[in-house]
Amino acid sequence: MKTIKPISTFLLCLIASFAFAQDEEVIIKTNKVTTNIYMLEGQGGNIGVFIGEDGVFVIDDQFARLATKIESAIKELSDKPITFLVNTHYHGDHVGGNEAMANRGTTIISHDNVRKRLAEKPNRQGKMMPKKALPIITFNDKLSLHINGEHVLVFHLENAHTDGDAMLYFTESNVLHTGDNFFNERYPYIDIDAGGSVNGYIEAVKRALIVINEETKIIPGHGKLSDAKEYKVFLKMMKDLKQKVLTEIEKGKSEEEVTSDKSITKVYDDLGYGSGFINSEKIRRTFYKSLSSN
Repeated sequence: MKTIKPISTFLLCLIASFAFAQDEEVIIKTNKVTTNIYMLEGQGGNIGVFIGEDGVFVIDDQFARLATKIESAIKELSDKPITFLVNTHYHGDHVGGNEAMANRGTTIISHDNVRKRLAEKPNRQGKMMPKKALPIITFNDKLSLHINGEHVLVFHLENAHTDGDAMLYFTESNVLHTGDNFFNERYPYIDIDAGGSVNGYIEAVKRALIVINEETKIIPGHGKLSDAKEYKVFLKMMKDLKQKVLTEIEKGKSEEEVTSDKSITKVYDDLGYGSGFINSEKIRRTFYKSLSSN
């Protein structure tokens, strides 16, 4: 026992130091989208920031430990208070900063299912989100915000990335924030356990493309700033994989057979799509699980 304790303490300190070092290495990068809309990159989902006379309007807030860095980046853009925050869904890399935002007096908005999941489901550390960090305004289908001289349309996407997804379209600025219904140049994460589905995801992208045009600037959930042309390429990839996996399912192939079949995703693997959080094996398994359950 006497020899184990100092070793355990050392390991705990080492882990803590490593985690701290990772946090220190995170740099919040600011990308200008339009005159008063910005995309912040850090660790987690891309953040949208809309500034103007009425205050600062934010979309998603990454992880709690990055709250101070994110606040500093926003203050570089405007000294106005952060009036509203929209959570595009409930995942921790998009809602982790909610408590810090709430402490500043920010009004948090989300789809009904986002609040429900945040209120009922503990995070990966087994902790429940504090009540003050929960969205206080929720909606079912769509919501309109009129702020900073802009009409912002917030609309729900059914059973896409999750069951509580929202996209936001800035009607005058012609900017779309997709949340995680777009992983630019990489395979998406479809959270089947949280109501997500391949078919719903594809329909979400189709719906978004109806709303926007070729001049629209797109802030994806993950990846670089994009446009309609790249979003259409992403949709083509999704539809192509769906058809290929459905073909294998119709042949009677099992989940393991489809998951191990590298030919299904080879074209997109060669383009680097599997280099993100979801690799080629995971995306084949996800497509199989989602499509075979229909």
